[in-house]
Amino acid sequence: MTDPRYPIGRYTPDPNPTPETRNRHIDQIAGLPARMRQAVAGLKTDQIDTPYRDGGWTVRQVVHHVSDSHMNAYIRFKWAMTEDAPTIKAYEESEWAKLKDSQLTPAEVSVSLIESLHARWTVLLRSMTAEDFQRRFIHPDSGPHDVDWLLSLYSWHGNHHLAHITGLRERMKW
Repeated sequence: MTDPRYPIGRYTPDPNPTPETRNRHIDQIAGLPARMRQAVAGLKTDQIDTPYRDGGWTVRQVVHHVSDSHMNAYIRFKWAMTEDAPTIKAYEESEWAKLKDSQLTPAEVSVSLIESLHARWTVLLRSMTAEDFQRRFIHPDSGPHDVDWLLSLYSWHGNHHLAHITGLRERMKW
């Protein structure tokens, strides 16, 4: 059995980004809101509050985490585009998931936020040049990266968490 924490596998950076792979990553980011909406459609409150795995976040927390994480990613792209190798701000995602807004706010709020955020983010991504994707930033935990790395990471990230939800639905036959 595969590791339920990584239903699509661990993140592997894109070793040789091309315009085609960038477009594929951007398409994944652009399409995530509709896939997320579909993944949570029709779930009842008790289902939304079910962890996707033993010891894991609930579906509600996963949806709110994607919103939180992708807001941070969007800002990271903007920093990298407007500053010279900025050091970005990390955050304690597991602690954010414990906050009451992640436990009590309806998932629909973050699904709508993801839709709006990704609409803007996709415009930014589609406007970038090949040189823009080479811009650098520094992550305080993992060091220097280029924007190509960030693009492939967040393409994977959305699909990773989407698979937590869809995998749970499949296992539970919801």
